[in-house]
Amino acid sequence: MAASIESLLEEISNIEDPIEELQCLKTALLSIPVSDLKDFVSGHRFEVIFSLLNSNEREQVELCVDILERILTACSPLQVVQNYRAELQAGLTHPNDTVKILSLTQVGRMAEQPDAAVEILNSRNIIVTVMRSIAAENMSVAKQAIQSLSKLGRTQTGLDKLIRSDLVNVLKEVMTTSDIIRYRVYELVVEIGSEWEGALAACACSGIIPQLLDELTGDDVLIRATAIEMVTTIAQTQHGRKYLHGHGVMNKIARMIKTADTDPFSSLYVPGLVKFFGVLAFMQGPQPVCEYYPVFQNKVFEMALETDPTMVGVALDTLGLLGSTVEGKQVLHKAGDKFMSVMLRMSQVASAGATELRVRCLEAISNLLTLQPEQQTEDLLALTESWFRLLSKQPIDMFRDISTQPFPELHCGALRVFTAIAAQPWGQRLMVSTPGFMEFILDRSTGQSKDAKDAKFELVGSLLSSSSAAEILGSQNCISLKSYQREGPYYVSAVAAVGTEGAE
Repeated sequence: MAASIESLLEEISNIEDPIEELQCLKTALLSIPVSDLKDFVSGHRFEVIFSLLNSNEREQVELCVDILERILTACSPLQVVQNYRAELQAGLTHPNDTVKILSLTQVGRMAEQPDAAVEILNSRNIIVTVMRSIAAENMSVAKQAIQSLSKLGRTQTGLDKLIRSDLVNVLKEVMTTSDIIRYRVYELVVEIGSEWEGALAACACSGIIPQLLDELTGDDVLIRATAIEMVTTIAQTQHGRKYLHGHGVMNKIARMIKTADTDPFSSLYVPGLVKFFGVLAFMQGPQPVCEYYPVFQNKVFEMALETDPTMVGVALDTLGLLGSTVEGKQVLHKAGDKFMSVMLRMSQVASAGATELRVRCLEAISNLLTLQPEQQTEDLLALTESWFRLLSKQPIDMFRDISTQPFPELHCGALRVFTAIAAQPWGQRLMVSTPGFMEFILDRSTGQSKDAKDAKFELVGSLLSSSSAAEILGSQNCISLKSYQREGPYYVSAVAAVGTEGAE
């Protein structure tokens, strides 16, 4: 096979229209495992294929890209940068975006191998071109550039080159292209700064992170909304939260929520502010965040009662996040009547809202009702039961009705609510006392999608995992559930075929 590849390369270098030969070469290369190609590619040069990229023939260029992708994958990243540095540089400025992406992908590979990363970081022209690629019109090119630079910036050497040297001025120049491009650079710098505290400090010293924080209170509400998303990403790391707290960002965002009612355009950015505090509450604990920033919790309740589906959706997601922990459940319980009103609203949304909101609502309800075995104290069990009963006079029937509607995502969402209460004694008592409910659980004909079968199987497992199940459900139900679990989620019972031959 190696001989046939060599002969094809020879033919390609001597003809004017090599499309057919390129197709044969591509087929030959794809027929050989990458591991078997390594020795061959290390002993040969492929300048002829690179040279054929300089063509207006789209098919020829695309074939060359496919071939080079296979060849370069068989090379180590260090071999690529040492042997094809000039070709990579040319590829980054090629008029065809697939060629650019090929070169950018190789830079990303080099970032993951220390020796190759040092080589490419010392290739200033290449790094500058990659930085300028962030401003590409094609979003796939820009994303690949951001991804490759982000990988390079994860090491101390890469950080020093990209952020602590004069190369950062190239990034700042790229930022001036437009608002959209500026936020692509923010995305890159935030990704690098999220790696470790020293990286964030370097990104802050560059001036780019402080510029991002200034955008939070800018005049353009759309830019403000995008800035909040970026700052929320910073808040997902401990060192990021420490930095934001030290610069008063939490207080600034709390003030923005407080004054939002006076801004007619606040609906564009308030969901982002709430998401920020939702992440903060999940990371640092709901109690200190809700106590120190009560405006956040009040805003979530207010949004849940609104008619704007965007506001309601974010409120539901945030309530589910808060309620997924014991501490969050206790914080919500302390809100008293305010939270009771929200639960009643959630019941309405789950039963008759728009499908997407119903799915998010069911997810939130299942999080609010879930208790791990070690969390099942008398007080918490009484709390989750009271919340479940608040949702409807007949909550089991309510969620069973939701599960029978012709929307797979609603079916699975309702099953997840049942799974949440199935491990709790009060939930088991409700299930076994509801006529036909145990038969509903054991009925494999409901919900035929893989997700539905998995969700039903998880419900069965949740019931059987509880130490109280045998006593409450009874031996016959437990035997049937164990049989269901033993057969697996996708079991289909054999049905004897009835012959019809001769029926006439």
